Amino acid sequence: MASRINTNFTLIPNQKLRRSNRQTSCYSKTLGSGFQPISTFGNFKALPLEIFQIILKYLSGLLFKRCTLLLPTKERLKYIHKILTEVSCFKFNGCAAPMQCLGLTCYGMFLQTLTAGWDELECHRVYNFLCELTNLCRKIQMAVCSKPGSARKLELRIRLFCRNVLLDHWTHRSDSAFWLTRILKPWPMVNQARLLYIIFGPISPQDGQVVWQEMIEEPTDEFSLKGLADAIKLLYDASTKEWTADDVISLVDELSVVPREWLLENNARLLMLSGNNICFSFMASKAVNGRTIELARLVVFLALVCEKELYCMDWTVKMMQKVCKVFSTPVERKNFLQNVANAFACVIMEMLQSIMSGDRDEDDRSFLNLFHLVHAQANFHKEVLYLTMNTPLST
Repeated sequence: MASRINTNFTLIPNQKLRRSNRQTSCYSKTLGSGFQPISTFGNFKALPLEIFQIILKYLSGLLFKRCTLLLPTKERLKYIHKILTEVSCFKFNGCAAPMQCLGLTCYGMFLQTLTAGWDELECHRVYNFLCELTNLCRKIQMAVCSKPGSARKLELRIRLFCRNVLLDHWTHRSDSAFWLTRILKPWPMVNQARLLYIIFGPISPQDGQVVWQEMIEEPTDEFSLKGLADAIKLLYDASTKEWTADDVISLVDELSVVPREWLLENNARLLMLSGNNICFSFMASKAVNGRTIELARLVVFLALVCEKELYCMDWTVKMMQKVCKVFSTPVERKNFLQNVANAFACVIMEMLQSIMSGDRDEDDRSFLNLFHLVHAQANFHKEVLYLTMNTPLST
């Protein structure tokens, strides 16, 4: 946040000193903390609300920021609150149809304009003020400590507030990372994963509520995982000491069992969408910790996703080759490669047994999945042979 520059004013240090020690403008005297106006709308109270909203359309987003420059941050925020809470849509639980309402989105755009150029300390105060007003921390605690899906309306409200007010309006990734960090960091890792899923996980197109079973019941698509992948990349790339690479990898590992263990295909798809660095770091962590059988099965499902999405299979082979270098001895590398070959055979047999036992979908998804996996194995080993024989694909 410190990298942002306020282009509206040039004498920032002096203004901060004046703002905290004295209030010299007529506006600051009028809006002092001891002043209790009859209505926060002032003389506009006489106008119908529809007319007042039309007038607001023609005013700058920066007008409030300039008029309240000399007020302390907390006073500016209090005044915002007085105005916005007269419209129920700006409240955490305000609108009866939150999915169709633009109230929180407008709140977020206003907040982004107001705080652009503020340093991290001031933005911390903004977040604490919002938490105090909305009781956000207690609501989050209730959601992450309850059984997933048992508080669907609360989960939806948290998602909409965090996304529309705090996260979605920033131009710079560092700003988004700052606000996401404020939301996640107060909680233990297991709760961080639950909260991340609430905010960015797949939702029902009908009512917008979080879909908890999607990752554990059947293979999902890129659209359902894109929000989670983008959030993970945001934290991994954040230039802050608050998130180390190990923190993010641990978060991804924890996320893959929310609410229960995901299908490995969905886990593989998330890793691919999260980018090469995160995917490799995740796999290298398993290699270092001796989880070679899990790692080998993950390679199989990375190959399956490549086959389904028509990605180049040599990506999976090169990723496996890179992970091989993590092992410290030739024996460990040989053991890992043997596990990969065995994993292909085991997963194929598991799918085949499921089909032969009569556990088939109406649209034959199980059979189609097996079909893709057999082709994935063939293309994977073809790339391994090309790599081994040093033969370019063009020949």
